Amino acid sequence: MMVVKRIPEICATRLSSYLRVLKTLGERKLETISSEALADRINSNPAQVRRDLAYFGQFGRPGIGYNVEKLKGAITKILGLDKRWPCVLVGAGNLGSALYAYRNFYKEGFEIKAIFDNDPNKIGKAWGCRKIEDAKDLSTIVKQRKIEIGIITVPAEASQEVADKLIAAGVKAILNFAPRKLTVPQSAKLRNVDLSVELENLAYFLSKPR
Repeated sequence: MMVVKRIPEICATRLSSYLRVLKTLGERKLETISSEALADRINSNPAQVRRDLAYFGQFGRPGIGYNVEKLKGAITKILGLDKRWPCVLVGAGNLGSALYAYRNFYKEGFEIKAIFDNDPNKIGKAWGCRKIEDAKDLSTIVKQRKIEIGIITVPAEASQEVADKLIAAGVKAILNFAPRKLTVPQSAKLRNVDLSVELENLAYFLSKPR
């Protein structure tokens, strides 16, 4: 399998969608799927599926399609999900609690190895098998536990400072839930999830004349 160094970001997003479909098919014991059927399940088109997969090699067979288990294994490796990724969660509020309780993170290879907050009433409390740690120890613990991904769920006004500390400690990827645009070095990857914006987009859709 030939893997290119860089691909369009939207392609990586579609690969994740393909993988979810393939996992469902695998659970149903289906052995093969065509590009047409795979495209239909994610509201895409067969040509796009074939282009996306062609970045990484040849997977399908004419007239037969893709072997579900082989393609699932290949995409898992392409997305880097064949290893466990240590993560840190900064912000032990309601959203942080909900994210920590989401069991599929661990199932998909993401393990929250530390939780931080600066509230004295939260520090030391247990969340499952973890205890909430003091935010002032973030840099030391991130380095000790070799954290690679940071998840930010703090208030907007504190989010840039948290991002700076994570980057300084060696974190290379950040998932930001704070409603603020953050600045990170080009060597780091930042993804923003603004729940308010997503809801506003839904409200706009519902408000349009139909």
